[in-house]
Amino acid sequence: MWMICKKELSQFFSGLTGYLAVVVFLLLNGLFLFVFPDTNMLDFGYASLTPFFDRCPLILLFLVPVVTMRSMADEYKSGTFELLKTLPLTNRQIVWGKFLGAWLIVCIALLPTIVYAFAIQSLSVTGGIDIGATIGSYIGLFLLGAVFTAIGVLASSATNNTVVAFIIGAFAAFLLYNGFEALSKLPVFAGGLDYYIEMIGINFHYRSISRGVIDVRDLLYFIVLVSLFMYFTQQNMHQR
Repeated sequence: MWMICKKELSQFFSGLTGYLAVVVFLLLNGLFLFVFPDTNMLDFGYASLTPFFDRCPLILLFLVPVVTMRSMADEYKSGTFELLKTLPLTNRQIVWGKFLGAWLIVCIALLPTIVYAFAIQSLSVTGGIDIGATIGSYIGLFLLGAVFTAIGVLASSATNNTVVAFIIGAFAAFLLYNGFEALSKLPVFAGGLDYYIEMIGINFHYRSISRGVIDVRDLLYFIVLVSLFMYFTQQNMHQR
């Protein structure tokens, strides 16, 4: 499994595309946080990273499918999938190796953004940022990245076309992140059912962790989702 994981890491960063994807991700977040007028934290008058944590998941919706779109699709297209199957590895080990490699890339992209928290904290005259909420939000981002990665790997296992894998992965991640919240706001679900529909979506649990309170139910939600998507990926491999 770790051999597959290392292969994913080296393959992603073997060309310019990998570095470019990470740089664009960090650049976009930096521009929104410190440069663009409507979102510039320096003009807010108080220390908070809430706008960053609200916007970062939307940028991850595009970064993660870029990372995962080649995970399985390239193996099918280039014919190396048959070679991969000859290795002394089970389908489960291959799938989880692919997932861990892609998730580590996402984590590598997220880690430099911690500098934003130190920057805002050092620029604050009084008070500073909410440390508990900031730590919770970062935990939420890493878990969110794990779910998006699992969705992307599943999408890549369903096709041998990387562009199609990107579109399916981004669209499915967007629906699970924001779709149930939008659905819960329909008038037909008002009166109690809306809360349970919203609770199915990823955004509900991400916002819950972002408050700084780590609930076991939220952690289990992310773990179950990742495990479920990995199971479906294994089934796709078995059919191949």
